[in-house]
Amino acid sequence: MRYLPHTEQDIQAMLKVVGVDSLDGLFATIPKDCWRSEPLNLPEPMSEWELNRHMDALSADMAATPEYKVYLGAGSYDHYIPETIRQLILRGEFFTAYTPYQPEISQGTLQAIYEYQTLVTSLLGMDVANASMYDGASGLAEALLMSIRVSRRKKVAVSTAINPLYRAVVKTYLAPTGYEIIELPYGADGRTDLASLTNLEDLAGVAVQSPNFFGCVEDLKTLAAKVHTDPKPLFIVAFSEPLAYGLLKNPGSLGADVACGEGQSFGIPRSYGGPGLGMFAATKKCLRSMPGRLIGQTVDRDGKRGFVLTLATREQHIRREKATSNICSNQGLCANLSAMYMASLGGTGIRKLARLNHNKAQYLKNGLAQAGFTSPFAAATFNEFVVTFPDGFDATYRQLLEKKIVAGVPLGPWYPDLDGSYLLCATETASKEDLDELIKEVQS
Repeated sequence: MRYLPHTEQDIQAMLKVVGVDSLDGLFATIPKDCWRSEPLNLPEPMSEWELNRHMDALSADMAATPEYKVYLGAGSYDHYIPETIRQLILRGEFFTAYTPYQPEISQGTLQAIYEYQTLVTSLLGMDVANASMYDGASGLAEALLMSIRVSRRKKVAVSTAINPLYRAVVKTYLAPTGYEIIELPYGADGRTDLASLTNLEDLAGVAVQSPNFFGCVEDLKTLAAKVHTDPKPLFIVAFSEPLAYGLLKNPGSLGADVACGEGQSFGIPRSYGGPGLGMFAATKKCLRSMPGRLIGQTVDRDGKRGFVLTLATREQHIRREKATSNICSNQGLCANLSAMYMASLGGTGIRKLARLNHNKAQYLKNGLAQAGFTSPFAAATFNEFVVTFPDGFDATYRQLLEKKIVAGVPLGPWYPDLDGSYLLCATETASKEDLDELIKEVQS
């Protein structure tokens, strides 16, 4: 069945109105050598069950849970999602990623986002949160751009212990602007070294990640004190595992001006790499410079509570040159999922789950250490950590893949000095038997 809404008569009537004779005439301004002259090489149509079988075969090429035992983190984490959340998000009132452009008549959507913002500020210890960004990487890039707007300076410092993919997005955002990025090295313990930051007077912002890409917990309080010796730079704390703040002190309590990162861990399935959720929160001094949407609570003329889109500073709402960002939407569906997840677990549940994640990872870390494998970093970790394996481990890694075990992320492609080291992650989904099996197998 073809799902084309217009008849040939409809098409001819519309072409007549715009003054062209054919559909090709709509594209007359495009040079002919840019046209495709032959039809697309598409496969024959499939029935529903044939298509399902085809998609299953394609997905079988991916090493994914539950068929594989996957010890990967690095920005995307395997967590258990309660069935209550799956059922709630399927309700028609929630099951849309649409951003309302007549917001005040969409009170349910606005209230859901307002609840999400409230939960995010509580989790991160900040004053205000926006309605979400595309993902953790875009959140970090937008935070650095905001620091430039707030300080009116043109340099930012970014820790090399931040997720390399986040840093790549930052470079893409800032490349056309002429703003300068200074890279901060990581020290022997795996944490960011600010010793090279001798002159803060030119900096708009300083960004670190905690837990960082190596899983190491940064000393945020000391870093914040160092950055704030000059009042202008914003101290930006990124994250890829927000569950860590169920156990660790949150960024706001340790001096962060901005906290931003990936919210995938909160009720959002991995789904072979996406979608994600960009959490973004800041202190009040940044309120009017924040990117994206912000939902506020008010009362109508009858005194009833209502929700509004407030401080709308996106390029769709005000003149482009005055917009804080040209980011076009928020992740409404994913934000709702994370709000449902946080509300379902509550503060006590998040703390218990965070403790369980830490304990599982520590059990694996200790077991590998007892088996003779060392970690290059001594800093405390949450649910992922780095281990250095002996030369030739890449062959063992491939053998483990054949046994449907994915033994971490090799760090060599991103950090040549860490060639032979792997980033491993263990969450609540890994059983003690699974962890013992991994420890045994890597010794084989």
